[in-house]
Amino acid sequence: MRIESDKPENHGLSSKALLEFFQQIEHSGLGVNSFMLLQNGKATAQYWRAPYRKDCPQLLFSLSKSFTSIATGIAWDNGLLGLEDKVISYFPDRLPDTMSLNLAKMSIHHLLSMNTGHANNIYGLVANAKDWVRAFLSLEVEREPGSFYLYNTHATYMLSAIIEQVTGQNLVDFLMPRLFEPLGIPRPSWETCPMGITAGGMGLSLTTEGIAKFGQMLLNKGVYDGQRIVSERYIHLATRKQSDNRMAGDSADFTQGYGYQFHLCRRGCYRGDGAFGQLCFVAPKENLVIAATSSLNGRQQLKALLDLIYEHILDQLDNNHSPSLEDHQVLQQRLASVTYPVPGFQPVPEGVPDFGQRSYLMSENPRGLHKLDVSLKGKQIELQFTHDTYAYRLLFDVTKPVHTQGLFEKDLALHRQEVVTYATWLTKNKLKLTLLYIETPYLVTYTLCFKERELELELNYEMNVSLSPHTKEFKVAGHCI
Repeated sequence: MRIESDKPENHGLSSKALLEFFQQIEHSGLGVNSFMLLQNGKATAQYWRAPYRKDCPQLLFSLSKSFTSIATGIAWDNGLLGLEDKVISYFPDRLPDTMSLNLAKMSIHHLLSMNTGHANNIYGLVANAKDWVRAFLSLEVEREPGSFYLYNTHATYMLSAIIEQVTGQNLVDFLMPRLFEPLGIPRPSWETCPMGITAGGMGLSLTTEGIAKFGQMLLNKGVYDGQRIVSERYIHLATRKQSDNRMAGDSADFTQGYGYQFHLCRRGCYRGDGAFGQLCFVAPKENLVIAATSSLNGRQQLKALLDLIYEHILDQLDNNHSPSLEDHQVLQQRLASVTYPVPGFQPVPEGVPDFGQRSYLMSENPRGLHKLDVSLKGKQIELQFTHDTYAYRLLFDVTKPVHTQGLFEKDLALHRQEVVTYATWLTKNKLKLTLLYIETPYLVTYTLCFKERELELELNYEMNVSLSPHTKEFKVAGHCI
């Protein structure tokens, strides 16, 4: 079931105001890859920055947490768990030998509100373990639960683990008939921990339209298309202040309080968000939802995007706009022409290598790349990467983008995923390859410099690769065999 489209003027917003909004996004250098504005349940502005596509799922990072919250609410509505239930009661066989009083007090409410009592970031201590539940429960809880807000991804993971305990299903299986199918969302991909439990706090991939439908369900207080998904009572709890986050923020939309896996914002709005600007923004008073996927560089850019939303959308509602067919047509043309700033294609210099296929043994490097097979045949280029434990192939063409499959990190692990590749000869011996992994915000470039029987490869991650420890940029030499 698709979301219907409509003109913004039919909902109190002018096309001219939206044009200014999108111009400001471009002027501010905000990498918003997709965007959907829903007013009264209708899409009044939407775009996908080519080669990003409407049908391509996007990794949500921490926006996944908001979906885990709703899963918890559904389980609560069905009497499968209680918000005041103690966390330790679900894992009697994975408790530490010595259990602190603070750990014993920790409840599902504390997991939801990021108020577990941990005083420091525990991400690495849990993520580097095989058994995340046991690792979480083994950590010192320095403060009394409920007394100290600290953003905690693995608190959300524990909610997923609890849901699996009480239902006998993983989080995706539990949510398929209860959330995803009623919203018309195909079975999504959701990464798991080493023990196979859905990550909960990260790793979910959905289309932008799926995010928008989720936001509309929230706006409708737990109802979508006439079907009750989660109780209005739980939505009320989830989107009101449960924790004081003033010490964790530096601007209005980061200091209004934290609910159950939702950030409270100015003027009664709230949002779920994830790294690099994955966004589900809900404005109840304005009956408005915004879904976006992005390649933003940190909190300041997210703050800038939120400021633009207030200034050019919320503040422009019901300002007695006169409908303009010309403005609406210009808006639609602009939205249809938004593209990612990928490299342009250039003429191939004379004298570029055309040696067919060569294999290079690579020197020691942070990525464990042992061998690189290079095939240069006219306009087409093929690379075969052989690493410690895996190998993959990439295709390029110097005259056009190539949609292919590559192996690359998402949030937790390597995944085969869609990548769009671009190739440009900078000189007759230097080749630049650009890879845009369109299921994520990640852009990667390879520069290959050919020197007779030697090869120098430079790798650069234009975007930080999630929480991966891999080096962002390095050079490695190869010798032809």
